[in-house]
Amino acid sequence: MALGPTLLAGRGVLTRLLQEEMSQNGKAMLNINQCLQQIFGEAISTAYPGIENAPLTVTLNQQAKFGDYQCNSAMPMAQMMKAKGQKVSPREIAEKIVQNIPNNELIERTEIAGPGFINVHLKRMFVSKLLSNLLVNGVQPPSLKKKKKVVVDFSSPNIAKEMHVGHLRSTIIGDSMCRLFEFLGNEVLRLNHVGDWGTQFGMLIAHLQDKFPNYLSVSPPIGDLQAFYKASKKRFDEDEEFKKRAYQCVVKLQSKDPDFIKAWNLICDVSRNEFQKVYNCLDIRIEERGESYYQDMMTVVVKEFEEKGLVQLDEGRKIVFAPGQSIPLTIVKSDGGYTYDTSDLAAIKNRLFDEKADIIIYVTDSGQAVHFQVVFAAAQLIGWYDPKVTRVEHAGFGVVLGEDKKKFKTRSGDTVRLMDLLEEGLKRSMDKLKEKGRDKVLTPEELLKAQRAVAFGCIKYADLSHNRINDYIFSFDKMLDDRGNTAAYLLYAFTRIRSIARLANIQEATLHKAAETTEVLLDHEKEWKLGKCILRFPEILQKITDDLLLHTLCDYLYELATTFTEFYDNCYCVEKDRQTGEVVKVNMWRMLICEATAAVMAKGFDILGINPVQRM
Repeated sequence: MALGPTLLAGRGVLTRLLQEEMSQNGKAMLNINQCLQQIFGEAISTAYPGIENAPLTVTLNQQAKFGDYQCNSAMPMAQMMKAKGQKVSPREIAEKIVQNIPNNELIERTEIAGPGFINVHLKRMFVSKLLSNLLVNGVQPPSLKKKKKVVVDFSSPNIAKEMHVGHLRSTIIGDSMCRLFEFLGNEVLRLNHVGDWGTQFGMLIAHLQDKFPNYLSVSPPIGDLQAFYKASKKRFDEDEEFKKRAYQCVVKLQSKDPDFIKAWNLICDVSRNEFQKVYNCLDIRIEERGESYYQDMMTVVVKEFEEKGLVQLDEGRKIVFAPGQSIPLTIVKSDGGYTYDTSDLAAIKNRLFDEKADIIIYVTDSGQAVHFQVVFAAAQLIGWYDPKVTRVEHAGFGVVLGEDKKKFKTRSGDTVRLMDLLEEGLKRSMDKLKEKGRDKVLTPEELLKAQRAVAFGCIKYADLSHNRINDYIFSFDKMLDDRGNTAAYLLYAFTRIRSIARLANIQEATLHKAAETTEVLLDHEKEWKLGKCILRFPEILQKITDDLLLHTLCDYLYELATTFTEFYDNCYCVEKDRQTGEVVKVNMWRMLICEATAAVMAKGFDILGINPVQRM
């Protein structure tokens, strides 16, 4: 059919938009789904200019034989038009959309199926070009419209208490979210909101004074802070005289008496050293800003709520009711002290105004969801932020269960210490490596690297591969299993892919030169399937950025590894002489597909905080 001048003009705009997207940062990976949305958005607005906010849905085609992607806008559009008294069949709408698809480099052809699904087949040359771009430039983030300031509040253990398995989830999930936003080019502030202030420090300081009276001149040898905490708590509960002294110590600490500040710092330092052991094992970077950091800001926050007439008195307490929330925040207790509510309000204000955050994410267990909901509502009530402009979100997670499906505890019923868990992981991963005979092949140094990669990689992946909202069962046996969707399987798969070029004696420089000169052929169906899978990486990152559900990345990496296995089983990368085992032919474009797979897997591991090794 002949096209009118407006339509041709529209097509020119679209092609230009795509070119801009590609040239803005020539190295950036292209989000194919977003490009298709742009194309279909243009087609829909040209075909139906009268429909405002027309539904635009482009998804991956679940059945490859019908195409690569699918546009499913025709059905909801038919319903919208029907509501306005226009009766048009979805298939008719689909046909009109297809007729108005602008010229582009992506789409080979389209087909309309069923009631109005538009199946999309991509151009092989286009996919090949994108793979070459990835091989030459490495795995680069999609182009960023605006660099954002992101604050992630995670880990957050309590001073004088051991880090337990609940902190493990917050630490692993929070670190991975930070890595994602950092890779995408944002400025990320990783905050550790430790519990380092409050009445418990009174009893700890009083106990310190009794046990180590010369603490001001000689650093006290507090080896086991957990035992120290339990002993002081026992005295606090049983000895009225000690309890009185503990309260006096709190008053002295809050008035910033130098001797009491020193005692407080000593206790905090012992805890910090213990926390750091965990962070070193898990390769966590985090900046401590405990509740004490916000002490001086709380008075200002309370005053601001009072001046705006938002405070009610309730039996001596000062409370704030936020719209739509059934429970209030207590910002001042009846004894004049501040609460978690006050410190969380001071923290959010600091992050919005001093840190100028565009995105704030709190990573804690789901039990705190209501608390944060109320804090966010109060911050909006007082006008600190507009949710349409600033994204403030609680990323909650379920509890860790033992294999008996009850809360994860030791046999004696105590909370599992995190360091004990990590050390057990190291022991089990070494057993696994020896069982596979890796100690006979690897050097002692390589074996230790592999041990740490498997132990900590498996612990992280077991957590991240489950939907964080659900509870998950902690099982070393499952996480160290090298079959199925586990880190052990993926790490072995990655090492195997990386070894293909090495075993064929192909140098890195040769591969790099080939990336610039060799066309990546995608004629075999398994080459085509793997090529498309590799290029879905930016789509996966976009989805996780939107919903903060990291298991999607784990599912994708597992799909990538299994798709690679299909490719490798069906497509010879290196052909050898059956008698001598000598390499007789290298299919270089397939070696490049291996490289592209490994590069995306490596970046995926990096976002998950997993450190693969070259030999395992």
